[in-house]
Amino acid sequence: MGSVTNERDFTARATIRNAALGLFAERGHDAVTVREIAAAAGVSPALVLHHFGSKDGLRVAVDAHAAESLDAIFAELGGQELTEMLASGEATTSVAEAFVQVFPPGSPLPAYLRRLLLTNDPAGAALFGRWYATTRGVLDAMIESGVAAPTEDPAVRAAFLLVSDLAVILLREQIATAIGDDPLTPTGLARWAKDVTAVYARGAFATLEKEPPS
Repeated sequence: MGSVTNERDFTARATIRNAALGLFAERGHDAVTVREIAAAAGVSPALVLHHFGSKDGLRVAVDAHAAESLDAIFAELGGQELTEMLASGEATTSVAEAFVQVFPPGSPLPAYLRRLLLTNDPAGAALFGRWYATTRGVLDAMIESGVAAPTEDPAVRAAFLLVSDLAVILLREQIATAIGDDPLTPTGLARWAKDVTAVYARGAFATLEKEPPS
């Protein structure tokens, strides 16, 4: 009987957490009440407080869940197998591609990540720090293998690559309006990745030959 109760508690806790994640992503933590979270989860406000103690406690749980889910993407991107594939030129994987592959179209995680990163939230700062370290490690492996061009400032290069990837998530709606496709759908991402890969491989600007001095 105890295991059934624990399973129900876990299910209720996850349902409340997921409802809060969606509301927090849409409106921000401060604008959402416990009563609204309870209504979205189909439970009583008392049950929300039973599981999380307070709205702040629920926010901590949501942040931890989001960080764990998002970190899983970077764990995949930073894994040895992927690093070897990148080094051999057999794969080009980005954060945006990972989002499309891992999360369903209606996932609130991209919007939640946007809020974490753009509001100076400590959880967002911690995520960025971990992801930067992963990006730097992959870049170093690619440079060492000869796939990526060496640079005098690998710190800036790694930061640029990470920010470029995250821009697709952070400016998703604006990019969709500009190009007519959601960049976090297979069709939109294919368009985006094709030209971005060309820019990375060959540059965006033509090299003008200088006329010899007369």
